[in-house]
Amino acid sequence: MTYQTYFGETQNIVRETVRKFVQQEITPFVNDWEEAGELPRSLYEKAGAAGILGIGYPEEYGGSGFDMFTRIAATEEILACGSGGVAASLGSLDIGLPPIIKWGSDDMKQRICSDVIAGRKIQCLAITEPGGGSDVAGLRTRAVKDGDHYIVNGSKTFITSGVNADYYTVAVRTGGEGYGGISLLLVEKGMPGFSVSKKLKKMGWWASDTAELFFQDVRVPVTNLIGPENGGFYVIMTNFQMERLNLAVMANTTSQLALDACLTYVQERQAFGRTLAKFQVLRHKLADMATQLEASKEFTYRVAAKIGAGESVVKEVSMAKNFATTVSDRVTYDAVQIFGGMGYMRETLVERLYRDNRILAIGGGTYEIMNEVIAKQMGL
Repeated sequence: MTYQTYFGETQNIVRETVRKFVQQEITPFVNDWEEAGELPRSLYEKAGAAGILGIGYPEEYGGSGFDMFTRIAATEEILACGSGGVAASLGSLDIGLPPIIKWGSDDMKQRICSDVIAGRKIQCLAITEPGGGSDVAGLRTRAVKDGDHYIVNGSKTFITSGVNADYYTVAVRTGGEGYGGISLLLVEKGMPGFSVSKKLKKMGWWASDTAELFFQDVRVPVTNLIGPENGGFYVIMTNFQMERLNLAVMANTTSQLALDACLTYVQERQAFGRTLAKFQVLRHKLADMATQLEASKEFTYRVAAKIGAGESVVKEVSMAKNFATTVSDRVTYDAVQIFGGMGYMRETLVERLYRDNRILAIGGGTYEIMNEVIAKQMGL
């Protein structure tokens, strides 16, 4: 497949629409949002009104229907603002809402989905726990059935959009230990006993509000169960496939932004009487960066095409995420090095890209967990 095959006329129209939205509504304000540590709620509403939040969701809830490469094109253009935190928080519905779309009751979908897709409400996903990390099967937040409610106790951490969210797709333990005892519940802001920490301070993704969640005897209606009781692990795993693909796309776009910044800089920066572009060592470094990125993008798009065709690519999407984040680790590191002292200054794009990039090999399953998934898929 060629690049043109992946992205046709429809995807290119969407790309241009999102690009104009980003230029007008996001890029001029990124620095302010980075310092504030969150996005204004009005941005969600604007993105909803522009149809951006609805990409990939059913038309009956205000979406535009699912098309893999339309969604990828939109993701790439949003991240072109230069802030991974903006992309992460604005896109938090893409990990919190799909379980409801696929597994929620009709009443839940009618009540929740349209408002989230329109940007009137913010949705997030809450799986990670303070003592668990990537060990989903070991989560301890417990939900005990009491009549027509679950009583939830426990905590979550590192939750993207956790401060400002209205709806939380929360993984809880409703059964015994291990994979088989996990369920998903919809927890809503304002439920008695449910509280949210102040914004956590992070290395990167500054514009994304990230929080700890606390559950103390929170009564959640049984009707807020997402999917079958004790069947939540399967729901989470199916959700991970798209999340990991999205992280690979984010890594590739981060690499592209860093590479583009370097290509401009070496043509302008003078050293020893000539531009940096005249130094062979830098030209070769940039050639290596471009080669690795090209391979990563093509692999990621090919895996995306398989997912779009309905194939299960657990191994391949894990490989794509690991390869893309390995490339972005290298490219952002080299970009700061090429910029030298300016690369260490917060006024420089590559400095932010370097910080924001670091989470990509951790979120959605760490590099090490991905390798374990790959090994198991190989029969090891």
